[in-house]
Amino acid sequence: MGCREGRGVDRWVWEAGEAHGARGGSSGSLRDGAGSAQAGLGRCRRQVLRAEQGRDALGFPNCRLMALKRMGIVKDYEKIRTFTVAVVGVGGVGSVTAEMLTRCGIGKLLLFDYDKVELANMNRLFFQPHQAGLSKVQAAEHTLREINPDVQFEVHNYNITTLDNFEHFMDRISNGALEEGKPVDLVLSCVDNFEARMAINTACNELGQIWMESGVSENAVSGHIQLIIPGESACFACAPPLVVAANIDEKTLKREGVCAASLPTTMGVVAGMLVQNVLKYLLNFGTVSYYLGYNAMQDFFPTMSMKPNPQCSDHNCRKQQENYKKKEAARPKEEVIEKEEEIVHEDNDWGIELVSEISEDELKAASGPVPELPEGISVAYTIPDKEDNMITGETVAESEESLEELMAKMRNM
Repeated sequence: MGCREGRGVDRWVWEAGEAHGARGGSSGSLRDGAGSAQAGLGRCRRQVLRAEQGRDALGFPNCRLMALKRMGIVKDYEKIRTFTVAVVGVGGVGSVTAEMLTRCGIGKLLLFDYDKVELANMNRLFFQPHQAGLSKVQAAEHTLREINPDVQFEVHNYNITTLDNFEHFMDRISNGALEEGKPVDLVLSCVDNFEARMAINTACNELGQIWMESGVSENAVSGHIQLIIPGESACFACAPPLVVAANIDEKTLKREGVCAASLPTTMGVVAGMLVQNVLKYLLNFGTVSYYLGYNAMQDFFPTMSMKPNPQCSDHNCRKQQENYKKKEAARPKEEVIEKEEEIVHEDNDWGIELVSEISEDELKAASGPVPELPEGISVAYTIPDKEDNMITGETVAESEESLEELMAKMRNM
């Protein structure tokens, strides 16, 4: 197996027979031998591209991403390769999220999922029919390594909600960074059920780990992302979904043999929103959204931020809230200096002046007494006393003439 030279920018292309063999022929699965051969051929092609086109500081052809730095949007884009992100759930949203992060040059990805690729998943954006039967994390790793071999991958094919797996999950997000023994920089929840979300929420509250949650509605035309900073913003237990708050068993909503609604467009939009928020958070540019929704029916993108619930059912959340309050209390307050408004155009070339038509004495005489008010409150105006401001003088005598007669006199004047 090898490479052959062709024309154009990408001078190295697949041999047709080898590409077919790397896909596992007609077996419908990615075999280890073929996968290794495919990886070798991909490396061969990339080595030539590196020599032909040159490589940027990331070690991956990211010249278009580096343009963000040259245009002043991102201060230090090379920093992206120092970050580690854990993606829990490699389905419709999670797989696309992992792909986008891989293409952006993230340093390391940890992938968690217990499910297998099925033909029913083919309406999504990432998996391919020949990967059916593989675990989602295994299939994702094969594909993502081909996209960017400079990213480190760590995959775990298990359900994080079981007791043993949950302990291992907490250990990996606590110690699975690029530098072993350090925590990951961000955890992304891309799961499709409340139980798994609560497991992630419990782990992150206990560890003080910042994470982002995402989801797509059952009717497939709306979704959302949410940044959760333990103690500072509402966790998933602070404001549970309506279906959970109403004590409805989530498992009863799914019927055996019935596929849930799914649109690759909505999943792609939500994944894009999620990764965009991740990049802004990690690289410190733009405004990071605490909550951003998407409604495809009205093209509506609501935003909000939610404060944590002091009576949250998760005791670790309440503990994190107390820690956050102590940090805020210890932080030095910034003094706000009030500047006096400058008088604009006090002098002018035309000698124009503003002259009051009433003197200060007349103004005071026309004003009423100022009531006693608490500090910080003032009145906009006062009501003058009627007795002190009674108009004295001659009065007009009453007339027996009608209104029409009086108006006729005025016209003749």
